Amino acid sequence: MSVMEYPDGGFRFIPAVFQYSAGVAALPGFRLERARFAEPVPMAEGWRRIARHLDQLSRPRAAFCACELRSPAPFSEAGFEQFNRAYAAVLQEWGLLALGENPVARSNVCPELAPPAEPSFHAFTYAVPDLAAAPSFVVAGSGESVEGKGSYAAHTVALGDTSAAGLRAKADYVLGEMERRMAALGFTWAETTGVQAYTVYDLHPFLADEITRRGAARHGLTWQYCRPPVQGLDYEMDCRGLAVERLLY
Repeated sequence: MSVMEYPDGGFRFIPAVFQYSAGVAALPGFRLERARFAEPVPMAEGWRRIARHLDQLSRPRAAFCACELRSPAPFSEAGFEQFNRAYAAVLQEWGLLALGENPVARSNVCPELAPPAEPSFHAFTYAVPDLAAAPSFVVAGSGESVEGKGSYAAHTVALGDTSAAGLRAKADYVLGEMERRMAALGFTWAETTGVQAYTVYDLHPFLADEITRRGAARHGLTWQYCRPPVQGLDYEMDCRGLAVERLLY
């Protein structure tokens, strides 16, 4: 995996697909901070609140480097592309696509219970100057499908198989993808401060020997009872290593 620097924002990123990068890390002299909304905020209002937060910190729009979304239900592949085009249009407006790649990492999942009425922001991450900062990073969410290959279904691990063996295969692929992305940025599970898994299926059969054994639950694992954003996907993860996280009401 290649890594590009985005000096205007204060971070570097792994180029991936048009809708998001595979992960971001602070450049020297910067740190990444995560802010989570107390409740999901619909997209249009979320963009406004993110812009206001960056303004209050005297940070440019270019400092916006990752986000976590919540959607009402998994999209069809065509619906997901339509959503992504509208999302990327705001990044274009903010000047974040000037390098010809999307530098912003992202997770987008669908709560199984009490989902939002429309796609919403759950959290976002941005870069701020800090000459004494320790390295910090966010790895984008990945489900059990190879991204950027056209159809998700054609490249999904154990498609439609939610047996214990099928879910283990899905988890093994996703954990490996987390490790590949972290390695590209120069990190391992040892530097993570938060790891999240998104599935509505039982992960206990492989929690010990797949997740914990690899070091992915060194500070515990946050299991979000959510589905990945595209129909046919069943398991997703993301991870981060951040010293500063905020709650916004």
